[in-house]
Amino acid sequence: MRVAAQALGIRAEQAAAAYLTGRGLHILAANLRVGRCEIDLLAREREVVVVVEVRTRGPGALVRALDSIDVRKQRRLRFAAQRLWRDRFARDRSVERLRFDCVSVTFDGATGDARVEHVRAAF
Repeated sequence: MRVAAQALGIRAEQAAAAYLTGRGLHILAANLRVGRCEIDLLAREREVVVVVEVRTRGPGALVRALDSIDVRKQRRLRFAAQRLWRDRFARDRSVERLRFDCVSVTFDGATGDARVEHVRAAF
């Protein structure tokens, strides 16, 4: 079961990356480790660095994918982003700020097509 969940997560991240790229964002990294936290996607939109949390849920899930990003997860992502900013972007004059986006990916059971919901500046 764990392998199936990991495969679904990888498909969701790939669908999210393709969606964001199609909307003009440039993907800088995927599954970026920052300390003990992992940033699903790191992207850039002009002068903004975007930390993207990608979520997906199966058809029987009790909680929507976007609703599963709780305060604890937001806190961990903020901490990782602060560290990333300090170590990588603070001295880069082409970067003005950082933003946190969330992406929910739902796969159609019959066709396997991905439906992507993108929330800019989610928290």
